[in-house]
Amino acid sequence: MKILVCGHNGQVAQALSTQLAGLGETHLLGRDQLDLARPEALREALRRLAPNLIINAAAYTAVDQAESEPDTAYAVNAEAPRVLAEEAVRLGAPLIHYSTDYVFDGYKATPYTEADQPNPLSIYGRSKLAGEQAITAVDGEHLILRTSWVYSLYGRNFLLTMQRLLQEKPQLKVVDDQIGAPTWAATIAASTRALIERWQAGQAGAWGTYHLTAQGETSWFGFAQAIAAQLEARGLPCAELLPIPTREYPTPARRPLNSRLDCTRLAREWDIQLPQWQQALIDCLK
Repeated sequence: MKILVCGHNGQVAQALSTQLAGLGETHLLGRDQLDLARPEALREALRRLAPNLIINAAAYTAVDQAESEPDTAYAVNAEAPRVLAEEAVRLGAPLIHYSTDYVFDGYKATPYTEADQPNPLSIYGRSKLAGEQAITAVDGEHLILRTSWVYSLYGRNFLLTMQRLLQEKPQLKVVDDQIGAPTWAATIAASTRALIERWQAGQAGAWGTYHLTAQGETSWFGFAQAIAAQLEARGLPCAELLPIPTREYPTPARRPLNSRLDCTRLAREWDIQLPQWQQALIDCLK
């Protein structure tokens, strides 16, 4: 089996490079070889490679920058997924695509299910929703996997930023009224491998949209506390953490206050079991 992974330098793509070992001939292509901002070049590359499975781990993820670069955000997050979906159908290949909690406005009091109506607050969220809608409209075999608060020991993310700032500053203010589930990139990659193995074994669940995050919930402040606790356990000094509301940390793009995603459907349809976020963080730092 020939597997194409769109994205080479991202957190999930890096995790997939390890997790997909042994499943087939894996091609991880970054922007130099597969520019998602150029749809026709993307189409040509797909036809040349002719993969049996396409995994789109590439995206425009600069949430605040997207507010001033909507055209680029939509080209990568909406137009490119449409091309991927169309070419996947032409090739007879399933498409696995990652999306985000930012498709919701965060006003709901309980975790979001796949049946809830999206209402993104930002350009980033709207562009990711447009990508979901484009894939669904093509109606090929696909999995749209919405996740949240992705971190790893690679790239740029909250974990690495906190590890640095906690050791550089005497005091650190962190938002405590945005709630979600920190999700290790390796959890996403391992779950993706399990999904592929179910499909290969003829045990696939229904195609469509699913939520895939670690279990449990916390705030960004709670996540920072957990990171600090791990640093302190290694004998490293940490900054004093102070909780603040979102209004005291204004950003160009609005974030949902409730980013909790209900992953029940993924467990029911595909038998995917997800770890608690606290344990995943410990495993990541090991």
